[in-house]
Amino acid sequence: MRSFSHHVCCPNCGKPAERFHLEQEQLTRTQCPSCDYLMITCTQTGKVIEAYAPGIFVG
Repeated sequence: MRSFSHHVCCPNCGKPAERFHLEQEQLTRTQCPSCDYLMITCTQTGKVIEAYAPGIFVG
């Protein structure tokens, strides 16, 4: 059961965010405390499990 994180730029606002790799759950979670961005993806398939990006319009 190993998990680790590293700092990345938020794809929504560009400010510092964190990306967590959760190996046991086979998930990657990226979150930004500045703009409340959240993206959770499956590490095996790349499919989005959950996403929240304030300010991004989905048409």
